[in-house]
Amino acid sequence: MGSGGTVRTVLTGGVVFDGTGAPVSEADVAFEGGRILEVGPGLDGDEAVDVSGCALLPGLFDCHIHLFIENEDLDELAAMHRPFSYAFYRVPEALRKTLALGITTVRDASGADAGMRKAIEDGVLVGPRMQISITMLSITGGHGDAWLPSGGGVGPWGVTWPGMPGAVCDGGEAVRAKVREVVRAGADVIKIASSGGYLSARDDPSLPHFTQAELEAIVQTAADLGRWVMSHAHGAEGIKRAVRAGVRSIEHGTFLDDEGIELMLERGTWLVPTLTAGDTTEEMAANPKIPEPIREKLRALGRPELDMFRRAAAAGVKVAMGTDCPVAPHGTNLRELVLMAENGFTPQQALVAATSSAAELMGVQDELGTMEPGKRADVVVLEGDPFDFEKLPNRVRTVFKDGVRVAG
Repeated sequence: MGSGGTVRTVLTGGVVFDGTGAPVSEADVAFEGGRILEVGPGLDGDEAVDVSGCALLPGLFDCHIHLFIENEDLDELAAMHRPFSYAFYRVPEALRKTLALGITTVRDASGADAGMRKAIEDGVLVGPRMQISITMLSITGGHGDAWLPSGGGVGPWGVTWPGMPGAVCDGGEAVRAKVREVVRAGADVIKIASSGGYLSARDDPSLPHFTQAELEAIVQTAADLGRWVMSHAHGAEGIKRAVRAGVRSIEHGTFLDDEGIELMLERGTWLVPTLTAGDTTEEMAANPKIPEPIREKLRALGRPELDMFRRAAAAGVKVAMGTDCPVAPHGTNLRELVLMAENGFTPQQALVAATSSAAELMGVQDELGTMEPGKRADVVVLEGDPFDFEKLPNRVRTVFKDGVRVAG
């Protein structure tokens, strides 16, 4: 037995992708008490698990996910007639699907509250560890404004409850106050929309939201409170304003232009491309249950994000994996690796984006993201070639989080 009666577990006979981009090598992995102790050949322990024919990866990340939301919520009429508490009871299944893919850490991009995070931390729910943004700050009439023209209050996206403040804010003092409010509610990171969006009915994704001064006020206030800012941004101007203001990451980046790329390189801004979300564009455009103004925007969209990603990748913009699930349903997250590898990244670069790069974006690189002694024992046991992404979800054999088997 290890120290203090803990069990030293050794995964033997596999190959290791360590998260840094170094070549895969034959090695065992030993962990105890939730931490990796050794990585190398010929290790021993109290409990040996034969993983011959498998690859061992650090726990994966999804840096843009909405675990409280489901794809079915886009049917706003149905969502508005469900009981308020219904959404909470769906959460365990979304958590299960995410963990089963080997995703052990996420950055929730609005919807999850401090109660969900604490339930996972306390073991009440089994799920990936979380950084949460609570809600997405939006201008009046912007991507996060759920106002209904009927006068019937707000749509399902705009429902508030204790710990879930409203999203809308305008002007320097108001945006500062809203940042403070979401931090009070438990936000680890501040999420904003610096352009319009596609899944909101009354705004234009190409146009900028928030003035430069408002964005600078948001970033400064967040920094004063020890928080970074992640910015939903499709349009080129909304991207550039956010980068100039000092946001940590651009989410989506659909119409990122050459000037925006240069700014991101200059400022060290991260891109979280969420390519997977584009897989459902045509399906949603044809779905009569989705409001017509949204469908109209989607019909004209195509897949510009793939060209954007190729240009950003070629330029060397820093990339971390995020999916925007459930725009594509929960459980399809690893499709992001396929799309990155088809559009400018090597498979190795794609896996780095989902491991060490994602850990760096989230500021947890001292604890997670690579397979090395001292890190948390988040380990994915994957049958076969780790770089063959097409059928990857079906080959995840076992997932450990903090040394505890949570899937498989």
